[in-house]
Amino acid sequence: MTEAMFYEKLEGGDVRCGLCNHFCRIKPNKRGICGVRENENGTLETLVYGKLIAMHVDPIEKKPLYHFMPGHLSYSIATAGCNFRCLHCQNAEISQMPSEKGIIPGEEVEAERVVAEALAAGCKSIAYTYTEPTIFFEYALDVSKLAVERGLKNVFVSNGYMSEEATRLIEPYLDAINVDLKGDDEFYKKVCGARLDPVKRTIELMWSLGIWVEVTTLVIPGYNDSDQKLREIAEFLVGISPEIPWHVTAFRPTYKLKDAPPTSAKTIRQAAEIGRNAGLSYVYGGNIPGEDENTVCPSCGETLVERFSFRVARNGVVEGKCPKCGEGVAGVW
Repeated sequence: MTEAMFYEKLEGGDVRCGLCNHFCRIKPNKRGICGVRENENGTLETLVYGKLIAMHVDPIEKKPLYHFMPGHLSYSIATAGCNFRCLHCQNAEISQMPSEKGIIPGEEVEAERVVAEALAAGCKSIAYTYTEPTIFFEYALDVSKLAVERGLKNVFVSNGYMSEEATRLIEPYLDAINVDLKGDDEFYKKVCGARLDPVKRTIELMWSLGIWVEVTTLVIPGYNDSDQKLREIAEFLVGISPEIPWHVTAFRPTYKLKDAPPTSAKTIRQAAEIGRNAGLSYVYGGNIPGEDENTVCPSCGETLVERFSFRVARNGVVEGKCPKCGEGVAGVW
């Protein structure tokens, strides 16, 4: 175990965790909502430092990040645990294991090894993903610092629930993030065990700090697929910047949410149209290969990046601009 960051000691041996917006008050010998931070006699310990459950090489498009160095490989890592309880979690077998079974599996891996393996695999970034990277923040911070020294980029795939203090600490080392913006506040309470406003604040803060931000909404029939709810998300993003790419992704029944049908291609097309009509410059379909995957110049309509699933077939962006009309294309190219 390693002493955790972001906590204060309270009366009676309790501690208050400040890593994420749950701000758990944890009694002695108990754990927070994430299941991987434990109060050991008044000292908050992280139980997942360096304890990796997954190490894979992925295309960056899988995160999904479409405007961040398209076509490169990213070394993806994760530990067990999560601070959400999403009924539709696609990685529930690892994200919910600590809270549901009290088990924290994984292999002890030093930060130096992660960076060395990323470089050996020809990766240009390290992605902290699969589960919520906030819950292994201390380890992610150490890896990210070393990655920067070795010329690698760092990206988070996150639910956006980290505290402002944690966000500002990781900012110098974090190059890009994809944040799930899942629905309205009622959706967050019923389906995820969280609230909406902290996620919105994180997106706003990340963008203001100069971190490249993309947002994903998993569109679930009967839960968050109404035109009004999708329009509210799109208009919120436009209010920050119309240049934020929005991925509207198809749902497939899984885990504890099997009563909803899979999302149709028609619904994804409609969601993408809502985003464009709201003023977003870059809207993409996900989980349905061939649906709204290409990057198009918002000025002249030229197809700039052609994709199929997680593969980039052609990248026509030249020095961050459309070669036809010279319009700047938002992102890191």
